[in-house]
Amino acid sequence: MILSQEEVNHIALLARLGLSNEEVERFREQLSNILENFAILQEVDTTDVPPTAQPIPLQNILRQDDVDSSLPCEEVMANAPRREGNYFRVKSVLGKS
Repeated sequence: MILSQEEVNHIALLARLGLSNEEVERFREQLSNILENFAILQEVDTTDVPPTAQPIPLQNILRQDDVDSSLPCEEVMANAPRREGNYFRVKSVLGKS
């Protein structure tokens, strides 16, 4: 399927893209090639192929959590630019406090 320049301009308008004439021509060729490849794929017989969302089985690879001791509070807070007790002091995000 060969796209026209008007169709590419319409697609660019829908995508809110401003394209130069050179870009329209380049995208016209590229999009036409993509559509031709999809047309070839449409010809493949898939009657015996079940629909799938994932072609390969998914597998989570998890490790066991290691329980370890925490760092001492003073060591954690040593490089804090501002602190208030055992807490980091940060600037207010939603308003003055």
